[in-house]
Amino acid sequence: MQESESDRIDGTWTGATPSMATTPRSGAAADSGAGRPKMLIMDVCGAYMRPLGGWFAIAKIVQLMNELGVDEAATRSALLRMRRKGLLEPENRPGARGLRLTDQALTALEDTDRRIFGPRPPAYLGDGWILLSFSVPEDQRAKRHVLRSQLSWLGFGNLGNGLWMAPRRMRDALKKTVEQLGFQQYVLMFEAQYTGFTELSALVGEAWDLAELATLYTEFVDWCAPIAERWQDVRSPAGPQAFIDYTLALYHWRKFPYLDPGLPKDLLPDDWAGHRAAELFFDLRNRLEAGAIDHVRKVCAF
Repeated sequence: MQESESDRIDGTWTGATPSMATTPRSGAAADSGAGRPKMLIMDVCGAYMRPLGGWFAIAKIVQLMNELGVDEAATRSALLRMRRKGLLEPENRPGARGLRLTDQALTALEDTDRRIFGPRPPAYLGDGWILLSFSVPEDQRAKRHVLRSQLSWLGFGNLGNGLWMAPRRMRDALKKTVEQLGFQQYVLMFEAQYTGFTELSALVGEAWDLAELATLYTEFVDWCAPIAERWQDVRSPAGPQAFIDYTLALYHWRKFPYLDPGLPKDLLPDDWAGHRAAELFFDLRNRLEAGAIDHVRKVCAF
């Protein structure tokens, strides 16, 4: 299968998080159905393969994915796609065919971890905004698609007509991304303060579709709250259920740091569901991560 230009440029773990989705919203929309195996395989390889030596036997990956409800054919297809993306490479050991995370994957996972697990306090409204305007020739429209995709992954909101915005603290990340893509000739960057005329909260609500984001957060809370309650009084969570619950929590959560740029609290509703969602996820991570890793260690012992 021949890769398009956007596939080649987008072939990092970050550009494929929470799956191989083009944008974080397309990943959110594919939270079930055909897209699920390739999303979950990223979580399994990223969350467990690294702390356990960077290599798993393929048969053991199939077994873990089966515990998550994914059949062998879908798992092998997802692994093949990750190999084509340059994220996994074959490494056989006596008695076992296996896969290892590539250097490219390890580097990308470090960046992804900072985004997904790092502190994300709200931006300060007084710091202002970073604005980006771009113009890409029609005969290079694949690059236009790549740039839009990367802006979405960075958490930028779209004001329309090639104009995007984010809290000013995203300036360095934007500059790094544009330089890595080699797109400097297409992009103009500005630092700005908003002075009118539409209410800023209304403008921000449209640029990021906060109503949709609030719905997604509420859905996560509704899914995660019963899981968290189940483990609340368990002193040492372990076994397959700890692995399943933590992996699925990670799978459902990881889109949010890409959809939500950490807007100033002045622009968010008082009952913003994102606060509760973050509280639930990080509490569940603290409770279940060690037990989940221990379960995977036992399954993948070689």
